[in-house]
Amino acid sequence: MKNTNTGIKRIISAGSFSASGLIAAYRNETAFRQETWLAIILIPLALWLGETWPEKTWLIASVLLLLIVELLNSAIETVVDRVGDEYHELSGRAKDMGSAAVLLTIILTAMVWITTIFT
Repeated sequence: MKNTNTGIKRIISAGSFSASGLIAAYRNETAFRQETWLAIILIPLALWLGETWPEKTWLIASVLLLLIVELLNSAIETVVDRVGDEYHELSGRAKDMGSAAVLLTIILTAMVWITTIFT
């Protein structure tokens, strides 16, 4: 069904869908839940540790990027699982690539935090 909302109604509708997605991810995805709690700790810590606003921004952005990539990975896994339970090489590849994206984002986040703290 096509969404006919425009203007402010479309923005409110999109915000509602986004909130539903965040709630679903938190309820159903352990990794997203863990990373959310990590973000709750790290974002205030970034405001305290960062010496300049660009540093604070990079620290916070790295944590938010981790949440974003985890959401995308969870979406990929959900769609693959929706298609079928039987193993398929392409389904496995899609899930592995999503997982690899999360791993690389964790490495990036760690690099940002380590270089900011120790330099």
